[in-house]
Amino acid sequence: MIYLLFSVLFSTSLFVIFKYFDIYKIDTLKAIVVNYLVAFGLGFGLSEITFSLNEIPEKPWFFGAIVLGALFVSIFFVMANTAQQNGVSVASVAGKMSVVIPVVFGIVLYDESVTYLKIIGVLIALISVYLASVKEAKNSLKKAGLLFPILLFFGSGAIDTTLKYVEVNFVQKNEASLFSGSLFGFAAIFGLLILLIKTIQKKEPFEFKNIIAGIILGVPNYFTIVFLIKAMQTAGIESSTLFTINNVSVVVVSTLVGLLLFKEKFSLKNKIGVILAIVGIVIVTIA
Repeated sequence: MIYLLFSVLFSTSLFVIFKYFDIYKIDTLKAIVVNYLVAFGLGFGLSEITFSLNEIPEKPWFFGAIVLGALFVSIFFVMANTAQQNGVSVASVAGKMSVVIPVVFGIVLYDESVTYLKIIGVLIALISVYLASVKEAKNSLKKAGLLFPILLFFGSGAIDTTLKYVEVNFVQKNEASLFSGSLFGFAAIFGLLILLIKTIQKKEPFEFKNIIAGIILGVPNYFTIVFLIKAMQTAGIESSTLFTINNVSVVVVSTLVGLLLFKEKFSLKNKIGVILAIVGIVIVTIA
C-alpha cells in the first residue's frame, strides 16, 4: 500500500502545480512538453534493467505506450485548463469520478469480485467525490464551464483502463520505469508536434520560467505513474479496489489542499463528502 500512498501524494501535487501555473502565467503547453521530456529522462535513467533503445520497439507494450503517450499529453492539457478555469477541486472531481470506468472494465475483463459491500463502497465513494468537490457558486455549471470537466472525466477513465490493460498483459515487474519513460517519451513527441504547429502559427519566446515550471511538474508526474504501476503489480489488490481508493484519496487530499492553500470555500457538503470518502475507502478495502 506504500506505493499507492506515494501515487496519491504525487498525483495531488499535479493539481496544485497547475493552479500555480495560472498564478504565475505559465504557458501550459510549453511546460507540459518540458515536463514529459523530464519524465522521459527519469524513466530511462532510473530503469531497473539495462537496455538498448533498439530493443524498445520490440517490447510487447510498445504500441500501448504510443496510445498512452497521446492520451497523456491530451488529458494533461485538459486537466490544466480545468484546474485553472474551474478550480482545483472541480478538476479533481472530474478526473477522479472517472474511477467508475476502470472499475467496470476491471470486473468485465478480469473477472474481479462483485459483492454488495464493494458496490456500496464504490457508490459511497462516487457520492463523496461529488460532495467533497462541489462548489456553491450558482454560475459554476454554465455550459461553457462543463466542456473541460467532461473531457477530463472520459479521458482519465480511458487512461486508467488502458494503463491497467497494458500493465496486466505486457509489462514485466522490472520494466515499470522503462515502460513509464517510453510512454512519457511518446507524450513528449506528440507535445512537441503540437507546440511546433502553434509556433509556426504564432511565434512566441519559450521563456525560462516555462522550462523551470516543466521541470517542477515532470518529477512528480513521473513518480505518480511509476508508483501507480507498482501498486497495480502488488499481489492481492484488485484494480477496482485500487482505482477506487486511489481516486477518492486524491479527491480528499486535493480538496483539503484547496481549502488550506488556495482558500477555496469549504461548505457543509464538502465536509460530508470528506467523511463519506473515508467511509467509502474503508468499505472498499474491507470488501
